[in-house]
Amino acid sequence: MREERLGGAAEDVDSVLGALADPTRRQLLDLLAEQGTATATTLAERLPVSRQAVVKHLAVLDAAGLVSGNRVGREVRYALRSAPLDAAARWMAALAADWDRRLADIKRAAETAEQASHPPGTD
Repeated sequence: MREERLGGAAEDVDSVLGALADPTRRQLLDLLAEQGTATATTLAERLPVSRQAVVKHLAVLDAAGLVSGNRVGREVRYALRSAPLDAAARWMAALAADWDRRLADIKRAAETAEQASHPPGTD
């Protein structure tokens, strides 16, 4: 069922969710969303971690498709890529819709059982 909802992109969503599990990586995404593009050095200045740690986190985000790096001279400028986030959001929305449907089914079954146990005029 999960594969059907994802259209075969389960691994992509898995890597996005794995990358988003780390608070530092989420901060990096927030900074890139705010700044547009930035170097690892610039990003490290805004975080309580070393530049080397930022580079490692950016590599995880890049592997998940959440950022892209573009070499400009001696620097690599990173930018946010929204498509993988959109795919993960679609998966979560489909999951939420499944649960909403299931809960509505449970509610209907409970209401039907309640009505069957208390026919009109028996109170």
